[in-house]
Amino acid sequence: MNAVSSPDKIFQRLDLEKGMKLLDVGSGPGRLALPAAKLVGKSGEVVALDLQSKMLKKLSVRAEDMGLDNIRIINAGAGKGKTNKDYFDRALLVTVLGEIPNKDEALMEIYNSLKEGGILSVTEVIPDPHYTTIKKVRALCLDAGFQEMDSFGNWVAFTINFMKQEQEND
Repeated sequence: MNAVSSPDKIFQRLDLEKGMKLLDVGSGPGRLALPAAKLVGKSGEVVALDLQSKMLKKLSVRAEDMGLDNIRIINAGAGKGKTNKDYFDRALLVTVLGEIPNKDEALMEIYNSLKEGGILSVTEVIPDPHYTTIKKVRALCLDAGFQEMDSFGNWVAFTINFMKQEQEND
């Protein structure tokens, strides 16, 4: 799993840098949110969005123990309209898309929350019980308006990065 979904590998492929704002959807206890907060630094921000309050409590304690104060926690499901519009540089969905009941609403919220040119990174790995296929990930993200940028791995473990296209002015 770490060959495709280690924090370092995901952040490198995502071009995550200091000062960026990252939305970690389905953040859980912070496997990605915590190292991302270190990477984006004090001038950046990580927003951890998760439905499970117990996981977010663990994340909060871990962030405090690590002295990280650039993580904002939102206890809500994806697609519930709890994120800021045109705010984030990057967004992550790592082995979580299959757990989201309304994937279309969730992806539209992520799309709207990203700045123009912002990137969504979707990672799926077998044997995740909620594994979503490459074909399904592509279809859902393209339907939401994203443009595919690049992909890594294979059907067993993959990451696909999508970009929010810049809006054309008439």
